[in-house]
Formats: sequence, C-alpha cells, structure tokens
Amino acid sequence: MSQTNIITGQYVRISQSPASIILRIAAWIIDIVILTIYSTGVTYIISNARNVFLEKDLFLFVFLLVIFFPVISYQLLCEVFFNGQSIGKRVMKIRVVKKDGSVPTLGDYVMRWLLFIVDGPIMGCLGVLFIIISKNNQRLGDMAAGTMVIKLNSYSRNRVSLTEFGYVSKNYRPYFPQAADLTLKQADVIKRCLQSENQQRITRISRLAQKVRTVFGVSNGRMSDEQFLRTILHDFQYYALEEV
Repeated sequence: MSQTNIITGQYVRISQSPASIILRIAAWIIDIVILTIYSTGVTYIISNARNVFLEKDLFLFVFLLVIFFPVISYQLLCEVFFNGQSIGKRVMKIRVVKKDGSVPTLGDYVMRWLLFIVDGPIMGCLGVLFIIISKNNQRLGDMAAGTMVIKLNSYSRNRVSLTEFGYVSKNYRPYFPQAADLTLKQADVIKRCLQSENQQRITRISRLAQKVRTVFGVSNGRMSDEQFLRTILHDFQYYALEEV
C-alpha cells in the first residue's frame, strides 16, 4: 500500500495511507445494511399510520421527507457532520480527507456526493475501477473534489524542524530518484542510524546501506556507505519539500 508524505506550507509533515478497496467496499456494505434496516422499519411504521391517520397526499409527503431524503443524502450528511465519516467508514476506521491532509469543505463533500451517480451502481460501479487503478485509490468523485479516503491508523502530523532542510539550496539536484518512495518511518530509521554513536555504528550503517541498495535496486557508486545513506536521506527531504 502506498503512503503519501507531505510537507505543508506551515511545515507540518503529514503521513497518510489510502484506504484499500476492500475497506471501502466493507464500509459501503455496512452503510447499505443500516439504510435498509432504517427504510424497512420506517416504511412499516408509516404504512400502518397511513391507514389510520394519513391521507394520500400527506402520506407521500411524509414518505419523501422521512425516508427518501435521508437515504439519498445519507453519505453527504454523515461526512459533513461526522468529520468525513459515515457509520460504515467509522466502523472500518477510514475517513475522507483532502489530499494534503486538511479537512474537506462543504463543496468538496457535495462534489463527491453528486458524482456517486457516476461512481455507484447506476453506472456499473465505475468508481470501483478507478479506485483500483488510481495512485491514491480515488474514485471519480475524489478526483474531482481533490479528496481521498485514508486509513485512520496511518495518519500522523508532525512539526518539521527547519534545520533538517538547511542544506538544500535552489540548485540542489537529487541523486537517487528512488528516495521519493521512502516512507517517513524508513527515513527516520536512516536518520537515527546516522546519528548513533555506539560501537556498532559502522556495522549498522553498512548493513542498512546494503538493505537500502537491495530494496531500491541502486548502487552507491564511489560513495561510502555513510555518504550513500546521507545522500538518500537528503534526496528524500528534497522530494518532500517539493510539496510545499
């Protein structure tokens, strides 16, 4: 699963992973079950009340107000009032956010809701295809609104120390483009390894450098293991700053 790492304009590092298609479908099924139970129960109550209290026109108005509107607008209302979550999303621990980690606006939620007509069952669940093939598991509604659905246990916000990026000049050019694929946790392991001062430091740096070379399929050329890891770390920070 890919992980999105962003440095915002306020120098806050945001780490978040897109929710998988399985989690999103599971959340959708939970919501469908809830709406089915609600619709069936309320329809039964109103139908019985109609025979005693309601005239035909009034029955139609009550039906539309109490059943049709809540069912149709369920996703929109939940996401607006429950911080990007429906009941199904809350159970599956996923949430709608902007791609930069911020809270979507009302307009963003409305855009996602309107385009569910295209993404949903009416158009053959076209959204499922886009979730599978898109980089951040986005359906068309997400792409149009600039949102994504993330796993809550992957989301973190950390204040970035500007001293980390003091070496970066306007003319800096990254040496290893593969560094853009590092996660925050991987970069932190490299940083802590380089900062260690125990007797095993050289051995650990050598082993970690070999591991990084194997994972990313790169060669450190004439660099020492320590120079290689520092370059990888600097390149990662360069790509992170591109998001600012």
